[in-house]
Amino acid sequence: MNDSALISIGLPIALAIIMFGLGLSLTPADFRRVARTPRAVATALVLQVLVLPVIAFGLVLAFDLEPLLAVGVMLLAASPGGTTANLFSHLFRGDVALNVSLTAINSVLAAFTIPLITNVAITYFDAEGELGLQVGKVLQVMAIVIVPVVIGMVVRDRSEAFAARADRPVRVFSIVVLVVVAVGALLGERDNIGGYIQQVGLVTGLFCFLSLSLGYAGARVMRLDEPQAIASSMEVGIHNTTIALTIALSVLDSTEVAIPAAVYSVLMYVLATAFGFLITRRRTPSRVAR
Repeated sequence: MNDSALISIGLPIALAIIMFGLGLSLTPADFRRVARTPRAVATALVLQVLVLPVIAFGLVLAFDLEPLLAVGVMLLAASPGGTTANLFSHLFRGDVALNVSLTAINSVLAAFTIPLITNVAITYFDAEGELGLQVGKVLQVMAIVIVPVVIGMVVRDRSEAFAARADRPVRVFSIVVLVVVAVGALLGERDNIGGYIQQVGLVTGLFCFLSLSLGYAGARVMRLDEPQAIASSMEVGIHNTTIALTIALSVLDSTEVAIPAAVYSVLMYVLATAFGFLITRRRTPSRVAR
């Protein structure tokens, strides 16, 4: 699968379209909003950029994953939250404006944190050789993550009507691409898929649950309100796995590295939904009591 032009050329183009769509939903005001909620933004970013990779590293060591699968988990941990987090936050009455701000900042940070964390993981787990993210590949990651977002923001600034019309088609396209790529990655390793899922299924499931819980609990410890805590939970727990899959398949040219992100892309929808209902149910009695 990873030798085809569809993966090496088509997938980065598809991701660029998705990131362009993300840009269409952002405005400079989303970045300025950070100044009004610095504690909420800082809490979520510290959890996502610094704490999550540590948790992922601990899980990888605890479960003694194979080197390429270990790199895949670390790549997943480095991937930012995506627009799906905004949707889940909306569904469970989180602070969607905070999600939008976090997504905007994360999209910029990811271009730097993904190569850094992935290269450290490749070196530590001795998975070097053709897998390394050299300077050219780092620039490629930055190009497919940042440039389309900036172009999308410029287009929105010029024509909000076009941005509004394009929003739904791009969201549908994003979901279709994610499903196709995730299924394709799993089928590409169909001879080993049973063993891989057995190895990374529990790891990615635990990682997702811990990410959601950490995002919520960390926000509450920092005395953020309930909507902000929900937004933090969804942003930290729901990753843009399309970015991780694209980098694994088209930049690193490794289907095995893509397996954790492919499995996570399925689990996160189930676990995020369950977690959201759990929070909602927990809040209901207190509302009734009042």
